[in-house]
Amino acid sequence: MIIAIDGTAASGKGTLGRTLAMRLGLDYLDTGQLYRAVGLAVKLAGVNLEDASDETLKTLIDQLDLCQKFGPELRSSEIGELASKVAAIAQVRTSLLERQRDFAHNPPHGKGAVLDGRDIGSVVLPDADAKFFIDAAADIRATRRHLELKARGEDIEFSEVLADIIKRDCRDKNRTIAPLIAASDAFFIDSSDKNADEVLAICLDYLDGGHEPQAATGL
Repeated sequence: MIIAIDGTAASGKGTLGRTLAMRLGLDYLDTGQLYRAVGLAVKLAGVNLEDASDETLKTLIDQLDLCQKFGPELRSSEIGELASKVAAIAQVRTSLLERQRDFAHNPPHGKGAVLDGRDIGSVVLPDADAKFFIDAAADIRATRRHLELKARGEDIEFSEVLADIIKRDCRDKNRTIAPLIAASDAFFIDSSDKNADEVLAICLDYLDGGHEPQAATGL
């Protein structure tokens, strides 16, 4: 079984992906973490994205272990910004595409996989068995991300986090390569007024046949 989860930044798609995978006994891949890992690798290697060659980027990506446990260093606002930038580069997306597909079709434990990101249902796994798209109001997502960053000791103002969320939304939805869109057959969930348990319950109910797909709005 292959499940694709897409959504905006801080909408709760990562939490849903992890908990859904655990509940169903499937392998889980947070593709957003991969782009963050590429962003961190670019920073550590001192690579200038303005003139980085495809070969340089491919070499950095080939060294990534998709099954590794990523640390908290990837969750900073700086790395989040870098991740959004590298995600708009064709070579980066091309290099990660087949590796993501291979993970889904050949999961480490063989039962199935849950992948979350921004183009999973639309590009990476268009034939996934189930697709979800998660969104929430920008100010609510910014509040969630601000609390997360503060808990990690990052000194950052809410207004800065909100501005970053809005900027990333714009970049993700308007990039020419694999823009953030809801697949036509994805089940849409607005998590603005829902906690993680409520979102999980909705998804499990849908997988059990309790809901019909509905179109995403406001994208």
